[in-house]
Order: sequence, then C-alpha cells, then structure tokens
Amino acid sequence: MNNQNIPVSVLILTLNEEDNLPGCLSALSWCDDIVVIDSGSTDRTCEIAEKFGARIFTRVFDDFANQRNFGLTDAVLKHEWILHLDADEVVTPDLISEMATAIRSPYFDAYRIPSKTIFMNRWLRYSGMYPVYQVRLTRKGVFRFKQVGHGQREDIPTERIGSLSEPYLHHTFSKGIHDWVERHNRYSTAEAEEILRHLRQGKVKWANLFGADVVERRRTLKEISYRLPFRPLFRFFYMFVLRKGFLDGKVGLTYCRLLMLYESMTGLKVYELKQSEKISKIKLA
Repeated sequence: MNNQNIPVSVLILTLNEEDNLPGCLSALSWCDDIVVIDSGSTDRTCEIAEKFGARIFTRVFDDFANQRNFGLTDAVLKHEWILHLDADEVVTPDLISEMATAIRSPYFDAYRIPSKTIFMNRWLRYSGMYPVYQVRLTRKGVFRFKQVGHGQREDIPTERIGSLSEPYLHHTFSKGIHDWVERHNRYSTAEAEEILRHLRQGKVKWANLFGADVVERRRTLKEISYRLPFRPLFRFFYMFVLRKGFLDGKVGLTYCRLLMLYESMTGLKVYELKQSEKISKIKLA
C-alpha cells in the first residue's frame, strides 16, 4: 500500500504548540484527515494547523481521556482507524508502513505503539526504558479512553489490542526544562490522587507479574512501587543502574535525576493529601 493512501485519520491534542506542530504535521503528508483538538491556544497553533489542512475543534481541557474521546465522538472522523498523537510526537516512515499493514487485520480493535524519548537531541535508549507502549492506533466506534492518574488508558479487553514494533519519536523536552517541570508539577498532582486511590483499594494483581502481557506486567510493577519506601531513590536506581541509564551518558544522568524529582513531588503530594484527610476527619469528629 502506498503511504500516500493510508486510510487512517489522525487526532492531535494541542495547546500553544506553534514550535512543535510543524514537525508533527510535516510527517503526516500521507494523511487526508487530520483533526486538531485545541485547548485554547493563544499562539499560532491554529493558524499552522489550518495551513496544513487540518480541521480544528476547540474544547476546554479537563483531562487527556475526555479530550481524545471528544475527538472520537464529535469530530466525524473520515476513516475507520484513528492515530492519536500529541504535537511533540513525530511518526516515522517505518511506522507508517507497519500501520498500513496492521489496519487490515480483523483480529484487533487497537494497537499499542512504542515511543522513543528524545532529550537534548538524543534518543534515550536505556534511561528512556525503551520500548514503552501506549495505545495510539484505534478502531472507530469500539474504543474509548479512560483517565488514570495524569494519563489515559484503553477501555477495551486486552485481547483485542495488538502491538506494533516500529516507534514514533517523542520530543518531550522540545519546549525546554522549564516547561517539562511545569507540566510534571501538574501531572504529579493527578498521579498523587491516583496513588492514594489505589492504596485505599489495597489490591495488587500479582498474577499479572507472571503473565505474557508486557504492559500489564509493567503496570503491576508500578502499583507495587506505590508501596515502596524511598520511591524517588528507587526510581533513580532502577532507571540509571538496573535499566543501564548510565550508558546514555550525561544526558541519561540528567533525565534520571529529573524523573527522581518528579517522584519526589508526587510523594510529597501523597503525604499532603493524607494529612488533609486526617485534618478533615478531626474536624468532623
């Protein structure tokens, strides 16, 4: 199948992405149905999207899952299959070719796609924990996202989800360290709330550690980590030593330190939420 004729719609979430969007859209010349769900940009994001022929919808952001689900239900997408992207993500020719083959399969309603984290113009092969998968290619009408922590997950049975091998490129630091820290400060709030919710449930699906599903195994390990003391230090040790992040050199060290900072913010907010609950209970007593 020619890359110029792949029947896949592309759904992109944006907010002030004038620097990232041209790179993302330039890699989508094969697509004849690009939809941008914008959260109220005040820069040239919408102007750039229009120049590339994208259809633009505006929606006040509440969470990633609702934003993507809005696009699925309200954008009247042209094709049966939808590729979900953020503006700082770029598809490669190899991924495009693999998608063209995958959408002809009758066995799956969605596909996980790995990503390569790019930091300081380098692929973080080790400290980026490659390959990390997210469901990004979905069949219209049978798929919804659900919000979990600061991100979204699939809301269909895992046996209906396949996996692709070719990655997209994620330029997560394209706006600089300041923007990354600012975003992850917000993310840590949502993550702290999710951790507290999970701890209240008190359940870990231990069987998933021995299953064949790599994604479920990784999620279970993450849930176990919620209960570990010194979680920020453990995260650094895991990424920099056990996952050989030191092989990424100084860039890998910097990235692992930033992730340790994120875990520290999250842990402090979990503690803060617990203290707030205790105070509320005392006041009600």
